[in-house]
Amino acid sequence: MQAMQMFSRAQEVTANNLANINTPGYKSDKLFQQLLTEQVDGEQVTRTAPMQQVSLEQGQLEPTGNDFDFAIDGQGFFMVEDDGEAQLTRNGRFHLDPDGYLRTGDGANVMGRGGHIHIPESFHAMDNGQQEAQLEVAKDGTIRINDEAFDQLRVVRVEDPSQLERRSAARFAAGNATLLPQDPESKVMQGQFEKGNVQTLHEMTDMMRNMQMFEAQQRAMRSTDEMLSQATNQLGRF
Repeated sequence: MQAMQMFSRAQEVTANNLANINTPGYKSDKLFQQLLTEQVDGEQVTRTAPMQQVSLEQGQLEPTGNDFDFAIDGQGFFMVEDDGEAQLTRNGRFHLDPDGYLRTGDGANVMGRGGHIHIPESFHAMDNGQQEAQLEVAKDGTIRINDEAFDQLRVVRVEDPSQLERRSAARFAAGNATLLPQDPESKVMQGQFEKGNVQTLHEMTDMMRNMQMFEAQQRAMRSTDEMLSQATNQLGRF
């Protein structure tokens, strides 16, 4: 029964990965078994337990030409804020809201050095035709408007990725993980976004294997049940 539960959970993880193939910045989940030792009635008992972890493998970078699309080449994360909670994401498909704040596709505020990134009103005025406006983001995340720097995208690195807590398909809370501020090794790529790192062929293979192993455990359980029934009938004769 424990094995069947394990394979059933693995199938759910695989199905969720496949459902997010086209989610920008999505990081797939992996399921594995971990040996745990605990005290039961004064004795040490070793058992296996399913553990779920995020795979931080780099996804493919896709050029778009959109000034508000950003990708990270490296292990860093964009920092955003949603409902007062600081969160991390690799999905850099941002946009400006009507008030000039830089936001994620689902409305979270993108964070800079001084808090929420707000594009000055002068940029909107120039963009409306009074003057040609140019917004450029350097590889270190520095945002420049017409060559004048005014903010910097917060790109942080997680010291222990196993502590990440998933909040949505492409956003995480740091949990108990230590954040390394402004990761200098990660490069921000403007006009690109990162595809999800789901390997379709591998996930389909895992799905078929999980199904086969689940059915094998099911047959074993049925065989054991039949053997116990026959033993009970035989014992009942004496």
